[in-house]
Amino acid sequence: MAGLDRFFKRLCALEGSDLHLTTGRVPLIRVHGKVKPLENVVLTAETMKSLLTEIITQPKWEAFLQTGDTDFAYEIPDLARFRANYFVDNRGLGAVFRVIPSKILTMDQLGLPKVVKKFCYLTKGLIIVTGPTGSGKSTTLASILNHINSVRTEHIVTIEDPIEFVYPDKSCLVNQREVTRHTRNFKVALRAALRQDPDVVLIGEMRDVETVETAMETAETGHLVFGTLHTTTAASTVDRIIDMFPADKQSQIRSMLSTTLLGVVAQVLCQKLPKGRIAAYEILLANSAISNLIREGKTYQIPSIMQSCGSQGMRSLNEALIRLVKKGTIEPIEAYVKSIEKDDMVQKLKNEGFQVSDVLIDDYVKKENLSA
Repeated sequence: MAGLDRFFKRLCALEGSDLHLTTGRVPLIRVHGKVKPLENVVLTAETMKSLLTEIITQPKWEAFLQTGDTDFAYEIPDLARFRANYFVDNRGLGAVFRVIPSKILTMDQLGLPKVVKKFCYLTKGLIIVTGPTGSGKSTTLASILNHINSVRTEHIVTIEDPIEFVYPDKSCLVNQREVTRHTRNFKVALRAALRQDPDVVLIGEMRDVETVETAMETAETGHLVFGTLHTTTAASTVDRIIDMFPADKQSQIRSMLSTTLLGVVAQVLCQKLPKGRIAAYEILLANSAISNLIREGKTYQIPSIMQSCGSQGMRSLNEALIRLVKKGTIEPIEAYVKSIEKDDMVQKLKNEGFQVSDVLIDDYVKKENLSA
């Protein structure tokens, strides 16, 4: 058993999501959003090197020493998989491990809006799941793909860095490829996927212009493509994609995106009552009005269209947060803190009979600092 395994087992037993190891510090874990010590033993440089070299291959370790960063996955059978990131900072060696549960939760268990389930039955187009780092994007996508794996009889290709959730054999053929291990990069793997007869393609991260453009081309040619971005709202996701390209090409990209984009799920994790975490989901569906705004470069009007099309399943982040408050799932102050449009949130809370004052915000911050 690797020395890190005891940390991983305690992390899972405490329902933690992340393990943080830093030279000269005690091991820390994140539980329900809060970072706290796992034990009181300081990790020396020698201990860190011993722990980190036990679970990584020699070629990967040598590459890490040259670049100062690396990602890979590690699995403990019957417990979980762990997404590992090794890095070097001013203290020395460091690492962060994210728990990837062995069991994939269903869309109902995650509380995903019903309209998201309709994505599983589409045959072509681009669907983007977005949100801050650690907001549960991979979990959402895994739930969607696992449902497709259950109800369709097709071919799914995933391109990830590293492979996170492992999909069991169900109705679909699922080929999972890991960047640097099975293929050179996202762009190369995505272009190769077109020759692999896929029906559904998952891109773990749309991190550069070439990958985004190839993803749209793949969606245009009759494939259902899922991808992730690090943006905070559905409207900003559209702007982010367009702004990635040079000015002389943006008109073409707007046209391409207006025909390929089917929907955006923007999510944020909130503190759940009495404990745990739950996601709030903003939903954008690319109807004809949204597509026209994208094509004409009027993306600033997208939020108002989303508001007027609630009957179709669209919702803003503030609307999603208010629903959780009304159900008693999260506190009003939590909705305010996680909101992007805070003035609008204050008004929505007032309309529902909830008040958010400076005193409440100060109390919230104090409580968060004490619990951490």
